[in-house]
Parts: sequence; C-alpha cells; structure tokens
Amino acid sequence: MNPFLVRIIKKLVLKSRQQMGATSYSSYQLAKGYKDFLVLTKHLFKDIFLIALGVYSASLGLKSFILPNSFIDGGATGMALLISALTQIPLYILIVIINIPFIILGYKTIGKRFAIKTIFAISLLSSLVALVSFPNITNDRLLVAIFGGLFLGAGIGFSIRGGAVIDGTEVLAIFLSKKFGTTIGDVIIVINVLIFSTAAYFLGLETAMYSMITYLAASKTLDFIVEGIEEYIGVTIVAAHSEDIRQMIITVMGRGVTIYSGKRGFGKRGEEKEVDIIYTVITRLELNKLTTEIEKIEPSAFVVMNSVKDTKGGMIKKRPLKH
Repeated sequence: MNPFLVRIIKKLVLKSRQQMGATSYSSYQLAKGYKDFLVLTKHLFKDIFLIALGVYSASLGLKSFILPNSFIDGGATGMALLISALTQIPLYILIVIINIPFIILGYKTIGKRFAIKTIFAISLLSSLVALVSFPNITNDRLLVAIFGGLFLGAGIGFSIRGGAVIDGTEVLAIFLSKKFGTTIGDVIIVINVLIFSTAAYFLGLETAMYSMITYLAASKTLDFIVEGIEEYIGVTIVAAHSEDIRQMIITVMGRGVTIYSGKRGFGKRGEEKEVDIIYTVITRLELNKLTTEIEKIEPSAFVVMNSVKDTKGGMIKKRPLKH
C-alpha cells in the first residue's frame, strides 16, 4: 500500500485511542481502515456533488425567476430576499449574514461535519449569486412563482441530501422544537407567516400572494427530493399463518421480510401465545395488492401500516421473480 495513503488512513480512519497510540498496525487494521477510507471518500464526493447541484439549482431559481420579478420565498432565503428588496443591500451578502446564526446553531445541535458542509454550501451559493449571470427566462408572474419555487426547492432538497442546508430555518425549528416542545412544522409556519405578512405590508398583497405560491412550490419540491420518488410504507403483520404470509411476500410481492419472535394477548383473560411477527417495506402502490394477498391467507390478521421517510440497504427495490 502507498505510504502516503497509509498515513492518511492512520490519521483519518484509525481514530480509536488504542490504534492512535500504537506504533504499528496489523494488516487487518490497515485493510479495514482502507475500506473505511474508500467509503468515506465515496460519500464525501457524493455529498459535494449533491451540494453543488443544489446550489446551482437554487441560484437558477433566484436569478432567473425570483429576483427579476421581486418575489420572495419563506425561511432564511425569504428573509434575505425581503431585506434586500427593502434596503438594496446585495442579496449575496445577506445570504451569508442571515445564515451565520443558523450555522452556529447547527454546529451546536447537529455537529461539526454538518456545519462545515453548510458553510461550503452557503459560501458557494453566495458566490454564484454574486458572480454568475443567469438568463431572465420569463416575466409571467405565475410561471415565475411556480418554477422559481421549483428550482429553489430542488436546490434546498439536494443540499439536504448532501448533508448541508442553504436555508437555516429548519435548524432553528429543530432547536426550538427540542427546547419548547413544539413541532418543527409549527415553528416553520410561524416564521413564514411573519415573513409573508411583512412582505404584504411593504411589497403589496399581490406580490406576497405570488410569493406564497413560490414557497408552496419550493416546499413540495423539497419534500419530493428529500423523501424520494417512491413513498414507502412499513407493514407489521401479526398472524397465525405467519409462514404462509412470509412466503407470499417473498414469492408474490418480491420483497424481503424481517421476522420478530413475540407473544400476542387477546380476550378477557389476556391469553398469551407465541407468534412470529412479520415486518416488510413496500411502496404505497403495492399496498392494495399486499392487503388483498393477506386477506386470502388470513382475513383476521392484525396489520399495522406506517409511513417510512427513506430506506437504505435490504431488498427495497423489487427483485425479479422467477416464473
């Protein structure tokens, strides 16, 4: 192995106290460190790509749609746009200034890596807004509101996928929700109500209404990017014929399953009986088929369904079945 690479692995990967104090490393430790290094490097480049893509998309939304038509958005970006419209302070300066408290808050509540990535993302966004020219695509106010929000929301979403934010409002919402017990959604709604009320007073009601369309388009696009194209459902099944249902999920649905050993109690006496509990993850479009197949096997099966925001690993994508 290259000596320079070995030094990097020792410094960046082999971080436990015992390993750092050692003068030599076994082949296994170096091999494992090399594997970890490759994983970290892969994720780093992926994160940088997603952040760069997100920043470019947000810059396009701002400079090609929102800024030429004096619209605003919600959150920290909306604050920057509103202050820039009222004071003529350049937007690229306000993007940095307004997000500094959120970066500090993110460092304290989420971690150092998040803060570094966010500094990179916001600095890159500010630079693109200041230095790069984008064409003014349309002056149709409805198209500006929709597509400006779409590109801005996609930009925020890709940045979040890369482990950073270019709008620090959610960091504040997470902090306040932990401190005061409110929901994140409630905090974001209150912030945006204040922003759009101020915009309606200073910029006019019509501009504020179009800006709300921009915010809604950005919010829906953000959810689409972060949560993924497919909406997943986690399904827990408690049934007497658990083995038949397990085989059905594997062979008919083409999905993987996880089996839990448990007990179920029912009736006035709380009768206990050992049972295998099945857990699987499917898409919402497959839910109807799964419930139909379960009913064929055991109509009285107890089925619990809950939304799954995202998934990783396992047999998530449907595998081809042999006929």
